[in-house]
Amino acid sequence: MRLARARTEDGVRQGEYRDGRLVTDDGEYAVDEADLLAPCEPDAVFCVGRNFAATLDQMDYERPDEPDFFIKPPHAVVGHRDPIPYPGWTDELTYAGELVAVIDEPCSDLAPEEVSDAVRGYTVMNDVDALDQQGRTARKAFTASGPLGPWIETDVDPTGIDMHTDVAGERRQEANTELMLFDPHEIVSFLSKRFRFRAGDCVAFGSPANPGLVEPGDAVEITYEGVGTLANEVVDD
Repeated sequence: MRLARARTEDGVRQGEYRDGRLVTDDGEYAVDEADLLAPCEPDAVFCVGRNFAATLDQMDYERPDEPDFFIKPPHAVVGHRDPIPYPGWTDELTYAGELVAVIDEPCSDLAPEEVSDAVRGYTVMNDVDALDQQGRTARKAFTASGPLGPWIETDVDPTGIDMHTDVAGERRQEANTELMLFDPHEIVSFLSKRFRFRAGDCVAFGSPANPGLVEPGDAVEITYEGVGTLANEVVDD
């Protein structure tokens, strides 16, 4: 099942997305991709870095002993087809195609085998990064730095998923989630022992190696098979 939020003639509604229609508790609406909003409203997006060996090689990082994480605020979240403004204060903007778990209900202190029951489903995020800024907050936590969508897929096994990222029609990333150093269930369990998750919170599992920058006019399309394709265009701020 695909769960989505969208603009309709009756305001913002959420429900099941079925091939251009949003089925809600109080009606059914025709929606196109431009109507889709971020599929949830997280209080926080918990992001794990350095979770693919290829990324460690590219960035000359050491392998972490436990998941290495940072947090994006709600300000970062925009939806599928929303523009990504290129900030005037950076000259090095890049992308990262990431799989994301969406938490269903408040929870904490989960064992790995309990994670599946705590997760509503999975979506896709672009971890936009201003590489020339100092520190992760400055680089990764700014407005529109976390496009999310297009929907939440509830029927998916997060292990063994093929992914790819295309930028301006060029294949830039290609990998499989089995190459993660820490698997999704391990990561959600680890973070749940440090935070009490709220409904709609997101956990992003990191990106494979990221070979290149983006420029205004570039379309970024990130696909996780069985989940969906998140598409956004970089625009002049």
